[in-house]
Order: sequence, then C-alpha cells, then structure tokens
Amino acid sequence: MQNPFRTEESAFHFVWLTIGCAALVVVGALVGVWVGVSVFAVETVVLLGWAARRGERELPLKREPVPHAPGRRRLLVVANETVGGQELLAELRGRADDTTDVLVVCPALNSPVKHWASDEDGARAAASARLEASLQVMREAGINARGEVGDADPLQAIDDALRTFAPDELVVSTHPRGRSHWLERDLVYSVRQRFLLPVSHVIVDLGEQQTGAP
Repeated sequence: MQNPFRTEESAFHFVWLTIGCAALVVVGALVGVWVGVSVFAVETVVLLGWAARRGERELPLKREPVPHAPGRRRLLVVANETVGGQELLAELRGRADDTTDVLVVCPALNSPVKHWASDEDGARAAASARLEASLQVMREAGINARGEVGDADPLQAIDDALRTFAPDELVVSTHPRGRSHWLERDLVYSVRQRFLLPVSHVIVDLGEQQTGAP
C-alpha cells in the first residue's frame, strides 16, 4: 500500500484530524456508550476510505527531464543531513569523472509548525551551511559539483531541479532505516515511481562516522 502522506504537513494535518475525531468519540460516549461506539465506527470507516482514496489520487506521474547537450553527463544528488557523509562522497568519486556535472540539492527540512508560520529562514540557513561544507570537500576530491537549497519536500525539490538541470541519473542519500524519515515515507520508492531516470540509493551512517566505529 502506498503511503498517503507525501509531506510532513499532510501527516500533521492527519494527526489533528485524528485528535478531533477522538474528541467526538468522547462526546458521544458522554451521551451514551453505544453512541460513542457508533461514532468511532463511522469515523474509522471514513478515515480509512479517505486514506485509500488519497493514495490512489496521488499515484505519481512519470516525469522525464528535458534532454541536455551531448558530451556531458549530469548527476543529481538529493541529500539533507547526510550530504557530507563519507559513503556519499565515495559514491560520487566512483561515478563522477571529468565529463560529469553534479548538482547537489539539499532540501530545507522544517518542522510543520514553522512551515505553517512561513518561518523557513533557520532551516534554509542550516541546509545551506551543510551544503557549502560538503561542496568544498567534493571539489577538493576533483568532483565538478555545485549545489542549491531545495524545497522542504524532497520530491518537489527533485521536480524543481529537473526543470533546469536535466540529469541522467539520480542519487538519493538517506540515514539508515530506523533513523530516516525519508525511508519511513518510502521516498526512494516514490522517486523511482515518479521519475524516468536511473535511481541509486546511498545509505550514510553518520553515527558510525562520528564515533569512529567500523
């Protein structure tokens, strides 16, 4: 089953909707036990139907980037906190040569509350700092890389980059499963479903790098 929540904002809306439904159940239970049970049953059916319909409506449409001039190969990298990881750098070293142009997009992830309040300055500044530090390391390794801070939704960030960069391949970098919000949302699967490009997934374990564990 596909995840009906494409963004953190959608999931946050659902949480508040669930709280509201629970309140209605409590009110119904105060009227009578069977009234509360009936309200709960109706709400469950409605919510499950909504989630199923939302998942069907948001089935991804295949997107193909516009072609670019021959002679150069283009690689689009999407990473947030893992943008400076050793595994990602090693992957790019193995893929990029003198004919490869690399664009690194770092989504400015933000909390739902700050997103609703249009308070994105902190998230963008943090993403920009990580991105610049990583680009310097990549360039020192001989990788022809540039970068930009993208939309908080990684799928939208990729979609935006496709309009101007036209990559030949996509590389998605995430934390390991269990620590990655992107993997919890099946981001890699969604990227492969939506975009007509080869997609590679690189797992970066920043915890091991910080502790020096093998």
